[in-house]
Formats: sequence, structure tokens, C-alpha cells
Amino acid sequence: MKLKSVLLVSLAAILILAACAPAAPEPVEVMDEPKPTATPVPEPTMEPESEALDIVDTAVADGRFTTLVAAVEAAGLVDALKGEGPLTVFAPTDDAFAALPEGTVEALLADIPALTDILLYHVVDGAVAAEQVVELSQALTLQGQYVDIQVMDGKVMIDNAEVIITDIETSNGIIHVIDAVILPEARDIVDIAVEDGRFTTLVAAVEAAGLVDALQADGPLTVFAPTDDAFAALPEGTVEALLADIPTLTDILLYHIVDGKVMASDVVELTSAMSLQGQYLDIEVMDGKVMIDNAQVIITDIEASNGVIHVIDAVVLPETRDIVDIAVEDGRFTTLVAALEAAGLVDALKADGPLTVFAPTDDAFAALPEGTVEALLGDIPALTNILLYHVVEGKVMAADVVELNAATTLLGQDINISVMDGKVILNESQVIITDLETANGVIHVIDAVLLPQ
Repeated sequence: MKLKSVLLVSLAAILILAACAPAAPEPVEVMDEPKPTATPVPEPTMEPESEALDIVDTAVADGRFTTLVAAVEAAGLVDALKGEGPLTVFAPTDDAFAALPEGTVEALLADIPALTDILLYHVVDGAVAAEQVVELSQALTLQGQYVDIQVMDGKVMIDNAEVIITDIETSNGIIHVIDAVILPEARDIVDIAVEDGRFTTLVAAVEAAGLVDALQADGPLTVFAPTDDAFAALPEGTVEALLADIPTLTDILLYHIVDGKVMASDVVELTSAMSLQGQYLDIEVMDGKVMIDNAQVIITDIEASNGVIHVIDAVVLPETRDIVDIAVEDGRFTTLVAALEAAGLVDALKADGPLTVFAPTDDAFAALPEGTVEALLGDIPALTNILLYHVVEGKVMAADVVELNAATTLLGQDINISVMDGKVILNESQVIITDLETANGVIHVIDAVLLPQ
């Protein structure tokens, strides 16, 4: 009975609890959950590359070039070495400057022109990497002289200095480190010739002709210098005769000098060079030998402060015969010479000039209609006009002729000039021989007589 009462009470409690419980929620439609949006990850930022320093800043930062930097500042070259360039600097270390004789650096800092020359002698235009340096035998410096470059036993030498570090790149060029300060040549052409000892006759001749000052001037000049042996090879008494004939001696000496600094590498590219005497030196390379007229160049590129000396084994002589002399001696211009004599033009063609003559050969006169020459010899005004039509004022070498399309003659009329198939044509005549130099001009040989209008 007691058990039954407990069951009834429990059942009643359950029913009461059920009635009080909240209603079940309506089913909710489940939507697809949105996918989480990826948080943008910033791309890694590149550290900005540090800009390359220029030549001066690189030298300052390095710490081994304090003397060089001080010298550059003293010479006022900082801006030049910080410019766009590119430049190549062969940079001596502090140890290199310290190895100079005591007091040298202090003396240079007090002599800015000399210091500037020395510093510029360490700088080459352009960026010349080590692999290019070893291919060179010399390089032109900003000072104006060349440094000699040589590879010996695996060492690269710049003059007497060894390259110990290469290819330090800067924003405006390249630095190669050298272990000694290199010095440009301070002696002029005369000083070098005197000190050398092989040019005593040449020096004596230069002094006798009063050309010492000219060869000690700023220049630059190029001298083809005959040795004492070259002068000794002249016919006996020649030197003594020349020392007594200063105008002729001066002409010969000036014939050995060319304006400008013409290094050996440039000489071999030429076929001629105008001397200070006014005539051209013929240049030819034969069997590996460089010939200046009839003389061989035996030593090259002796640099001086005002130019360069090339040593030759013979004295070269300018042409002393004038236009008429050469025409007479040649033998191919007998009709031309007779016409000049008949027209009274011999003295004009023997004068100082210079003149350029387009000279018809005997065959050219013979090709005229029969009786023409005889008729002209009987009509001097007409003959004179024809002869003057073959002469141009000034010395016009073949290289200049081919650049012209006309040339005004002494008659006042122009000759037409053209180049066809490699032939130089004057009116209807062909130039067959060029550049016969004379003391007062040049002769070009033509194959037909030119007739004015």
C-alpha cells in the first residue's frame, strides 16, 4: 500500500514537470556558413640597396687613401672625381705616398700645379676594368701623358707601380690600387735628348739653328730624332756645311718635327705627316718596319713633358728642288717645260709658292690634234691661259683633292673634280700620279691637257 502511494506521487510529479517545460523550438533552416576571408598578408618589402659611393667617397670610406684624398682636396679635384665620369683611378695607398723621399708630399702640397699633374697622371678616362687593363700596353691619362702597362710574372705594372687590388667599383668609375706613386715625365724634348747621350749632333744642330726654345715650349710636338750614327752616315763634310748654312739646317731640322703628339700606334695608321718645315714625311710599314721617308724608326714613344720622341736611323731630307726643277729632271714633261719657258712662267713656278700643278705628260700633249702645240707656241696669250689653268694656289695634296668638287686655277676658272670608280677625274683628264712634293709645292700628273673655256 505504501509502495503504491509512492508511485502515484512520482507519476503526478512527472506530469506536473512536463506541463511546466517550455515548448520545443521550431526547426531552423541552416544556411551555409560564410567562408572566413583571408587576411591580406603584406608582401615582404625589399631593403633598399645602398647606393654605390663615388670615387672620392669610396676612397674616404676605405681608410687606406688618406694622403691621396688630402692631395685631391688640396688640388681642387674633388668635384672632378665626383662627376659623372666614368673614370679609372690608379690609386696609391698611404704606404705608397710614405715611400716617397722625405718632404716630397709636403713640397707637392705647396706646389699645386705639380701636384695636379701628378694626380691627373693617375686617372684615365672611361671605366677600364682589370681584364681590359692587361690587354693594353699604355693608356692616355688626364694629365696628357701615357702610362706604360706591362704584365710581368703575373704582375700588372703601371709604370713602376704594381697593381695590388683591382676593380673596386664606384658609382662613377673604377679604382685599381697600386703600391707606388707614379710620376709623369717632367723633362722636355731638349732635356731628354741632352741627357740621353745618343743625340749630341742633333742637339748641337738645334742650338745652332736657334730652335731650342721652340723644342722646349709647351707643344705638344713629335720629333723623329736621328742618332749620332745617323748624322755620321751623311757624306763627309755635310754636317759642317749645314752648320754654316743655317736656313738649310733649319729646314732639315723642322722636317723632322710634326705638330701634335703622335704616338707609335698612331704613326702606323698614317701614310704621311705634315712636318713643321711644310713638306710631308712619307710613312710606310714594310715587313714590320716603320719607315719615315728612307729612315727606319728604331725606338718609339720616348715621352717628354711637351711631346714624344721616336728615334730614327737616318737623317731625312726635305725636297729642295722646285716645281720646274723636278719637271725638268723627271723627263716626262719636256713639252710642258718648253711651254712654260715660251710663256715666261718659269720664274713664277720657281717662286716660294706654295703651288699645286696638274702636269700633263708629253703623251698628253701628243694626244692633242696635230699642229695644236705648234699653234699654241705661236699664240703666247692662249698658251699662257692654258698653262695657268693647270695651276692652283696653295699645296693641295691628293688627300685634299678628293674632298673637293672644284678648284679655282690661277687663270680664274674652276677645274671640275670628281671621283669615279676610284679614279680622280679633272674635267675629262685622269690623275695618274699624285703627291710629287717639291720645295715650293706639289705636282699631280694627269693624262690629258686641260683646256679652259
